[in-house]
Amino acid sequence: MIQLIIGEKGKGKTKVLLDKANEYVLEAKGNNVYLDKSTKHMYELNNKVRLIDVSSYMIENSDEFIGFLCGILSQDHDLERMYFDNFLSIACCNDNFEDVLNKIEKISNTFKVDFVISMSKVESELSDSWKNCIIEAL
Repeated sequence: MIQLIIGEKGKGKTKVLLDKANEYVLEAKGNNVYLDKSTKHMYELNNKVRLIDVSSYMIENSDEFIGFLCGILSQDHDLERMYFDNFLSIACCNDNFEDVLNKIEKISNTFKVDFVISMSKVESELSDSWKNCIIEAL
């Protein structure tokens, strides 16, 4: 399952994503991972959520990001949920973001991992097939 938190830059998407991660981890049975472009929010996350600073891994395009994701999934069979902050930036996919979302959806269905994604887009920039995945529009 993919859930989207969307809105213009500076509208508070990161705060919503952090709150969702911290709430969910209290009931989670498996592991949770939060991907971001820095470690800036490390102390705002529950210590049971693993924070990964994607900028440390030299990802230069969306295919490398998908490979990175699969690497995380392959080493953690108890992974339940992943959170992506600044999705367009960390996934290097501003122009092809829906193609990347389609790949992530396939990964989600195959490996039974949920994804909560924040990105700087407004509802009108999403195709109809993704509008039903919006859980917060700021």
